[in-house]
Amino acid sequence: MDAHEVNRVRASLALFVADVFASIPRKDQRAKGDCYLRGLMLDGRRKSIQAMAARLPDGNEQNLQQFVNHSPWDPVPVRRRIAERMVPRIAPDAWAVDDVSFPKDGRMSVGVAPQYCGALGKQANCQVAVSVHAVSDAASCPLNWRLFLPREWAQDVVRRRRTGVPGDVGHREKWRLALDALDELVAWQLVPPVVVADAGYGQNADFRAGLAERDIRYVVGIRGDITVQPHEAHPAAPAWSGTGRRPAPRYRQPPVTVAELAAAAGRDAFSEVTWREGSRGPMTSRFLTVRVRPAGVRSRRLAQAAAVAGHGRWDGVLPQVRLLAEWPDGEEEPTRFWLSDLPEHAPIAELVRLAEIRRRIEHDYRELKHGLGLDHFEGRSWTGWHHHATLVTAAHAFLTEQRLAPKADTPDSPSTRSSTPSRTC
Repeated sequence: MDAHEVNRVRASLALFVADVFASIPRKDQRAKGDCYLRGLMLDGRRKSIQAMAARLPDGNEQNLQQFVNHSPWDPVPVRRRIAERMVPRIAPDAWAVDDVSFPKDGRMSVGVAPQYCGALGKQANCQVAVSVHAVSDAASCPLNWRLFLPREWAQDVVRRRRTGVPGDVGHREKWRLALDALDELVAWQLVPPVVVADAGYGQNADFRAGLAERDIRYVVGIRGDITVQPHEAHPAAPAWSGTGRRPAPRYRQPPVTVAELAAAAGRDAFSEVTWREGSRGPMTSRFLTVRVRPAGVRSRRLAQAAAVAGHGRWDGVLPQVRLLAEWPDGEEEPTRFWLSDLPEHAPIAELVRLAEIRRRIEHDYRELKHGLGLDHFEGRSWTGWHHHATLVTAAHAFLTEQRLAPKADTPDSPSTRSSTPSRTC
């Protein structure tokens, strides 16, 4: 946005700030939030505090530094209010789980470590954050964030102290952080319609089991090497000899990979599905869906633990889900795969649409990083990173509202909210 556009929407921005920053008690702090959001939205190559302060007529670098890096305001209620506003506005078809990386120099920025950096496509020194987004075909918006703390940070007393990492925060795997973020959103009385994720999460049996334990439906990407049993396969136990422990039931045939299973069905078993209209015409490919039972040691142990916890014994039967596979024209074999626990009556076209809808958050990341400076933060502290990420999320939410209804009153604004606002999807 240029300065003229920002001035044009100042009244709407003031109402937005009054609402989402209502948890910040001091008026001068809320004014700094308004100033910071304008700095993020103004045109400019860099969105560091120094660069934004130089562009803003009321910009004060020292005040903004203090507000972001040192002020004790809690970003969680701000993120909650943003989520409460945006979920009904976007009316999401799914919540997308993903992560984003920020290349960094040095080793003193909070959470930085040599690890896989998606922004560079290789191992590099970077920070990584896990995010949950509300997604529809028309719009999307981040709802929650978790900064990933690599294992080496768990016991690094010096770096933890210098960056202000809270004492109760340690290393947690990204899939656990994603479940934590979902749990927090549910605690805010926001209900996920379906969770979608790429193979970085879908490949993990613990993540899928965690969603199932929470009664959250999912459509998640997997690699072709995940092993499964066909749906019709049944475990059997050998005859008991009469002495010793009775043999446990198990599947007698070896599992197959989802790539092998899909290829064995043959190209003719795949149906043409169009899931949306793209910029160059209909988005169309060929897909197959079939019921399967994920195998592998971890899947089997999780199924056994769930059965024992619920019924006291396990009959050896692996839970069933649906495999979705894509075999594009011109390819020699199926190329992409997903697992879903959506009901059997859910049509294949809906499975495909949900599997593909995750791509919508690529628009989020482009705007968050390149347009709003999510990765331009130059501070090093835990507090500063979370403040900056929350403020960038607020700027993105405001711009999304403007795009969805540029001339309409913002829903749930301070003048229209009831005393007991709804917080359900």
